[in-house]
Amino acid sequence: MSRDHIIFIVFLFIFATINIYLFGSGNLSADWTGFGTFIAAGITLSLYSFLYKDNPLFKFAENLYVGVAAAYTLNQIWYTVLLADVVNPLSELEENLSNLWLIVPTLLGLFMLTQLSSAKFSWLSRIAFAFVVGLGAGLAIPRTIAANVLAQLEPTMQPIAATWVGLDLFIILVGVVTVLVYFFYSVEHTGPVGVASKIGIWFLMISFGASFGYTIMARLSLLIGRVGFLLEDWLVLPLPLF
Repeated sequence: MSRDHIIFIVFLFIFATINIYLFGSGNLSADWTGFGTFIAAGITLSLYSFLYKDNPLFKFAENLYVGVAAAYTLNQIWYTVLLADVVNPLSELEENLSNLWLIVPTLLGLFMLTQLSSAKFSWLSRIAFAFVVGLGAGLAIPRTIAANVLAQLEPTMQPIAATWVGLDLFIILVGVVTVLVYFFYSVEHTGPVGVASKIGIWFLMISFGASFGYTIMARLSLLIGRVGFLLEDWLVLPLPLF
């Protein structure tokens, strides 16, 4: 018997023993709520088992999560989008002809599904994809300019005063100008331009580091939430432990 098999058997034995004790002592109620907590704890630990190595438990939990998410998404799309916005309005065409325009987006949606068919009909999906990409770009570009470009220009155009707010505005101004100089490749980065580009690199690294740290903290918050579930909801341990 290999080492992985031994670890797998020991894990199942410990998990089963803990759950027998929790159900026997009444910490987990013998109903659907307790059963759901038991299943959720097992899936959570199965996902955490990837920290050891890739294994069948992790693959099972991963595929289960993807399958449930896909089924839930399909259910939501059917009831909140297809049924409410397409099927019901089109079934009332005889009473309300203003819903006739819904045929166009419905056809575009059907054209996307032709991507799953043979090459004889799959070219129709390009029409739908081109429409979605063009519409998405048209809606996203103005919002991106307003949220990023114009919002970035606003603090650089405000008057700088000898206050802490003025210092913040000065730092923002220096950061914007030096980063733009760094990406200005038409001029050789020597002399004052080289100094400005090096300062721009510092601003870029600080920005990337802060973004990376924010992403890590967001992931850690999810990790803390699952650990809290295992300790409080499954093992019924009062937090904080110390």
